[in-house]
Amino acid sequence: MSKTKRNGGLRFQPAGGSRTPQVPTGKKQRLTIERLAGDGRGIAFVEGRTWFVSAALAGEEVEARVLNAHGKVVEARLERVFTPSPLRREAPCRHFDRCGGCNLQHLAHSEQLELKQRLLAEQLQRVAGVVPEQWAAPLSGPEFGYRRRARVAVRWDQRAAKLEVGFRAEASQDIVAIDDCPVLVQPLQSVMRHLPMLLQSLDKPRVVGHVELFSGTALAMLVRHTGPLHDNDLARLQAFCSEAGVQLWLHGEGEPAALDSAASLGFVLEPWNLELAYRPGDFVQVNAGVNTAMIEQALDWLAPQAHERVLDLFCGLGNFALPLAQKAAEVVAVEGVQAMVDRAAANARSNNLNNVRFFQADLSQPVSVSGWAAEGFSAVLLDPPRDGAYEVVRKIAALGAKRLVYVSCNPATLARDTQELLKQGYRLKRAGILDMFPQTAHVEAMALFEVDQPR
Repeated sequence: MSKTKRNGGLRFQPAGGSRTPQVPTGKKQRLTIERLAGDGRGIAFVEGRTWFVSAALAGEEVEARVLNAHGKVVEARLERVFTPSPLRREAPCRHFDRCGGCNLQHLAHSEQLELKQRLLAEQLQRVAGVVPEQWAAPLSGPEFGYRRRARVAVRWDQRAAKLEVGFRAEASQDIVAIDDCPVLVQPLQSVMRHLPMLLQSLDKPRVVGHVELFSGTALAMLVRHTGPLHDNDLARLQAFCSEAGVQLWLHGEGEPAALDSAASLGFVLEPWNLELAYRPGDFVQVNAGVNTAMIEQALDWLAPQAHERVLDLFCGLGNFALPLAQKAAEVVAVEGVQAMVDRAAANARSNNLNNVRFFQADLSQPVSVSGWAAEGFSAVLLDPPRDGAYEVVRKIAALGAKRLVYVSCNPATLARDTQELLKQGYRLKRAGILDMFPQTAHVEAMALFEVDQPR
């Protein structure tokens, strides 16, 4: 059948009328930024489309370049500022225009805190229809040199026959070559400066998947490898780590392991004289200073008494559970991953804390049916992941807790779960932000809920 006959000489129009032409990638557009989105990008509106422009601030006239577009949403990157906001500053990091990590460096730190406070307040008001009885001052620390853990991206560029080492570019899988990062703690900055040259000198660099750096009771470097390391490469890695005073950890098949089986790695919670063992790959709060302030505030708000039984959900390695155990009669700590439960229990034993018990449970399900929940609790602390703790809080009142501290890394799910807690008779007594990730729009928060006491 010929093309002419198959098409029949007719043109068909898509259902619903003519299709709006898509905005091409790379197109430049002049925009007026109306406000900032929850992720810190500027928002503008042109011809029925919503533009999200990274590195732009409210009130600015800018030129932006399209990264991608879908439907009525256009994602773009700032190219030029015609009318700058008075809040704009020069980004301290020279990689800011490409690296996807710290997207608020162009905004003064005090204004970053105000933005995060506003985002939290808007979510609580819009979703849960509530304002805390008291706003707490932001918990914050140094805006640079705070990050004690970093995952470094590594990829073999087949065309250039070169190993790329750095961090992911914004809205891309591309790797930005980086040998300095001002948000890392100082000891890791020194390691980072020499890391790209080390990895690029390997005989078989293609087997390296990624590298993780950690600074705690010791410095550590984990090398994730997808195939056997060449003997010469292992020797190079060992020599580098030995000279830099860094533990070398390898992660091939199975669990990560230190090359030196006697190596000890962990982090210290100084106000409580506690040391917690840590393995690369475990979850740990990356900002040690804010982590300490967060624990202190949680203990102050929860106010555990010497006769009380306290529940710690999503307990991880025992970051909250062990300080709680120094104040309460008993702490029950629950985590979803058995390996983390085992390590948390070992941390309790090594710190001579015998009044804390650890359990594994699926915390995407209600806890009221669990055996360890049967006796009830005076107080509860939750520190869930980004998707929140909806199923847990739906039945939380059945545990009998009069006080509840919720530590959140996502204001949207905190607001959703707050709505459930309000339905069960809790009041939102206090809330405030935790500036765990300065230079980013990531918002962490803490909220205190109390049950209305009968009058």
